[in-house]
Formats: sequence, structure tokens, C-alpha cells
Amino acid sequence: MEDSYILSHVDHTLLAATSSWVEIEKLCNEAIKYKTASVCIPSYYIRRVHAAFPDLNICTVIGFPLGYDTIATKAVAAQTAVEDGANEVDMVVNITDVKNNEYATIRTEISVLKQIIGKKILKVIIETCYLTEEEKINLCQIVTEAGADYIKTSTGFGTSGATLEDIELFKKHIGPDVKMKAAGGIRTREDMVAFIEAGCSRLGTSSAIKILTGVSSEGY
Repeated sequence: MEDSYILSHVDHTLLAATSSWVEIEKLCNEAIKYKTASVCIPSYYIRRVHAAFPDLNICTVIGFPLGYDTIATKAVAAQTAVEDGANEVDMVVNITDVKNNEYATIRTEISVLKQIIGKKILKVIIETCYLTEEEKINLCQIVTEAGADYIKTSTGFGTSGATLEDIELFKKHIGPDVKMKAAGGIRTREDMVAFIEAGCSRLGTSSAIKILTGVSSEGY
């Protein structure tokens, strides 16, 4: 598998609380040079990145990383993100609703955000490390029913990240129009190849370019 093909699946990511503009700018320049699928950045930086790099595909996160913001809060955040220039939104599902078996509320939350962003891409982070197999299966069905574009494994801030076992489980239970994104703990070229070969259309990682090209991403 060619490095360029791998990088075309990567959401080049910087979501650390200490992210500086110098680091964000470097991330964006790398994404352009190596033709990654997008940059995934804090919502705070969307407007500035869009102004500085108007042709760059911008992804951001909503309800990140814990997911328990209200639907209204997530809705405003999603609306602001797309108005500022984001083309993709990665939302964290409300895991407290999962644990309370409030799946109708989760369906509503996802549907509301998809309505707000319209044709832009919505990825739903279910944070697999906190879920039982039954909960993961239920969420595959909810994500499908609610009209999201992607199901995503993890924030990268939980107790563990993506696993191939979870991707295989997703494949069995998501609808045909739902794609998969693996994120969290993707540290080697072999990891990236394995997740792509398993069917992931996107990979969320801060280290892909460093791994594949040797370019330092120190501080990311």
C-alpha cells in the first residue's frame, strides 16, 4: 500500500488543550503538502485556519472528549463550526445516555446535528473503550438510523483507542451508507494499513506523517 494512499485516509489531528497557532499552522502546511483527507482541529481555530488556508478540508470536534453536553449545546457548536468553515464534524455521543439506555435520545441528538450541518460530513464517536459489546451494536444501529455519515471508534482521550475487533463488529452492524473511522492508539504504518484493509475510510491520528515520512510532529 502506497504511503500517499494511506495519507489520503488520514484526518491529520491536533486536539491537545495546549495547541498553539504555530503548531496548528504547521499541521495545516503538512496536510497540504502530504494531501491528507483533512485537518482535525479545535473549533476555536476553525475561522483562523479557514482564512489562512481557504482550500483546506477542515474537521472539528463537538462535545469533545466526554460527550455529555446537552443536545442544545452541541447544536450551537455544530452550527458555529460549519459557519466558521468546517466541512466535517466529529461529535461524541452522550455516553451517559448509553448507560441509561436512552437510545431514543441519542438518535435524536445525532439526527439534530445532521440536520444542522446538512451535506457536510458527520462522524459519531462512540468511545468504544467504555462500552459493552451490546452497547456497541446498539449504537451501530442508532448511528445508521439517525443518518450519520461515519461511526468512529474513539476520541483518543479515553482509556484505550481503536481495535480491529471493534471495526469488525461495526462492519456487521452498521448500514451500507455508514463509513468507519478508527482513531486513538494508531502508532505504526502496520496499524494504518490494517485499519484501511479492514474497511476504514478514515484514520484519526497525529503521527501518520511522522511515521511515513520522518517529518517531526513534536508537540502534537
